[in-house]
Amino acid sequence: MTRYERMKAQRRMQRRIRMVVEERRMALAQPPVPADPAFDPEVTVEIPRPEQPI
Repeated sequence: MTRYERMKAQRRMQRRIRMVVEERRMALAQPPVPADPAFDPEVTVEIPRPEQPI
């Protein structure tokens, strides 16, 4: 199987999985899960420095 065929098969499998997930969600009548509103990927996180021994 060539690299192109593997990539094509992987994309096809991902599409099938997404379709199944969407079908199940609709069958269970659940709204789509929103992104966590408390999480902001753009925020800068301060990393504390370890205390330096003198």
